[in-house]
Amino acid sequence: MKSRLNFRPLISTVLSGALYLTCAAYAQNTSNTSTNAQPPSSDEDQHPDKIELCPFGGVSVWGDVTEGLGEKLADGAVYGGRFAYNPTAHLGLELWLAFDEANVTFNSASNGGVYPSTSPFAGEPTPRYSFHADNWMWGLNPVLNLRRRGAKFQPYVTVGVGGIQFTPTDHAETVARDPVTNAGFYSGNLNDNLQLALNYGGGIKWHLSDHFGLRLDARGFWSRNPTYDLPNYNDGGIYIPAKDKLNGLQATLGLVFYFGQPKCPPMPPAPAPPAALTAGAITGGEGATICQGKPVILHSTAAPGTAGHPLSYDWTLNGQASGSNSPDFTFTPNSTGDFTVAVTVTDTAPPPAPMQRPKNISAHCWVQPPTPQGPAPVSASTTITVQETAPAIASVTVDPNTLACPANTSGTHSATLTGAATPSACGGNLTYKWSVTEGGVTNETSPSAIFDASTINFEGGAQGQTKTVTATLTVTDETGKTASKTADITINCQPQFVRLSDVVFAKNNARVNNCGKRILIDEAAPRAATGDYDIVLVGHRDNDERADVAEERRARHGRHTAAERALDEQRTLNAAAVLSGGTGTCGHVDPAHIRVDWVGTDQTSDAQPGLCGTSNLPSQTERRGSQTSAADKNRRVEVYLVPRNSTTMPPAVKNIKPLPEQEAKALGCPR
Repeated sequence: MKSRLNFRPLISTVLSGALYLTCAAYAQNTSNTSTNAQPPSSDEDQHPDKIELCPFGGVSVWGDVTEGLGEKLADGAVYGGRFAYNPTAHLGLELWLAFDEANVTFNSASNGGVYPSTSPFAGEPTPRYSFHADNWMWGLNPVLNLRRRGAKFQPYVTVGVGGIQFTPTDHAETVARDPVTNAGFYSGNLNDNLQLALNYGGGIKWHLSDHFGLRLDARGFWSRNPTYDLPNYNDGGIYIPAKDKLNGLQATLGLVFYFGQPKCPPMPPAPAPPAALTAGAITGGEGATICQGKPVILHSTAAPGTAGHPLSYDWTLNGQASGSNSPDFTFTPNSTGDFTVAVTVTDTAPPPAPMQRPKNISAHCWVQPPTPQGPAPVSASTTITVQETAPAIASVTVDPNTLACPANTSGTHSATLTGAATPSACGGNLTYKWSVTEGGVTNETSPSAIFDASTINFEGGAQGQTKTVTATLTVTDETGKTASKTADITINCQPQFVRLSDVVFAKNNARVNNCGKRILIDEAAPRAATGDYDIVLVGHRDNDERADVAEERRARHGRHTAAERALDEQRTLNAAAVLSGGTGTCGHVDPAHIRVDWVGTDQTSDAQPGLCGTSNLPSQTERRGSQTSAADKNRRVEVYLVPRNSTTMPPAVKNIKPLPEQEAKALGCPR
């Protein structure tokens, strides 16, 4: 009975295994690409050619078996498929299956070329025997890839073991078992023959894409020659010697389908965020004096992190939006106090575009980096202080600062006033104004002025007096701000004489009329009685009067005598007698407190006539209230109250003398 290997279950098993591995690889690929949230780790083996499925076709060439009848397998087409698993970058494991039609021909005729005697054709010439046959080949090969898995071009070499099922066709077996054929060729045992085989070779894989490519393969085969269960010795029919070798060669071109997740290349670096802005500061107000009503120009020194980027500026003044979109800010303070100025600076350059996926990174590996945001705005602030500023007066000086009153004719009556002032930073030019509490000032609108004390009034009196005059300098700047500073001036006045009205006389007459007596008795005598004053009398005569006058004198024993005396002297003595006569209406002034002088026609002192007449008539007929005429005013005796023991005499005095007491007594109390 014929033994025949049924190869179809083996083929089904191999194809089922290949399909299972292919589906598993595809499932892995689907799982890995189901999300794009996170790319695979860089150390995972994820190239797309981790699993390969390659259907192929080509040509098959077989060598001759030189022993026996010269067995020869026909050259022809070959078809098949390969399933490969590549666990490492350079090494893979491949399971393959191929089929080719390899009809068998014997190069020599059997039985010496004559049908044997058992054949109906005994003695006739025999042809060379041939039959149709197929070869089923499979094997398991390690594959050494000469370039890393994933390379576009990947040459490789391989060697492996497998088997070849040499299978006559059913028709060939039917013919061989035919009695006539079997009688002539002894071919009745023709059957399948399985041989182990060694294959070796190499080729190149060409990646057209991640999941598709071409494969060119050249493969040599070595096995024992198939006997197809025919006799292995010459028994008169066809036979095939056993244990001989058979060589074959296949050249194939195949399509390669790659399965498995591609290894994700390193992600390109995400775009760097724009450089941060430099906040800088607000300049323009540091160390400066800020003036009310004058513009202040400030500047933001903020700078872009990337050169050339435009900036926008938002200014605020005391929290309120102000200014314009400019690095400079100008405002005019309208009051004093603190002003807070702030600026927010923003980079207005468009943000970078989202990063595009490079062509060398597949969609499943790509993780979109976040789009860099523009740099954060920066802010700066400063405080501007506006103060009330006024000019400053450094000093006000008076030289000299002690003066004499006008009555002291030999003293100093004027002083230089000097002021040193500086304007404020906001004030501009200064104007000056001097003022005094008493007295006069010349050149009062300049930094240096003259004070005059000659118009200061002091009351006459027996006591010394002092006045303090305050000189004030006021400076004003262009904004109306002022500053003032004072200095004191001391005015000293020695005890002062008091001048009473002049006693006026009739022409060429020395008689003291009633008006003159009122001045002497009612005014001079009471004030001399206080003890504060001496009375000083100064006599005058006019140019049109006689130089001398005859005056009666009363002797000690009551006799009357006449004598010539200077008119101005006589007038002085008569006035002194009215003060000191002590009888009738005359006064009781001590003669020791009366001093006298007579100056003739000297009129250098001003006349101050009293408001009464100059009549020389007897008192009972004298007119009251008569006005002194201009012609009479130089016919006079000046009357002064001089502080007692004072050495300072009125200007009219030329040669002061004590009162001739005896002569005054001799005159008595004039009528």
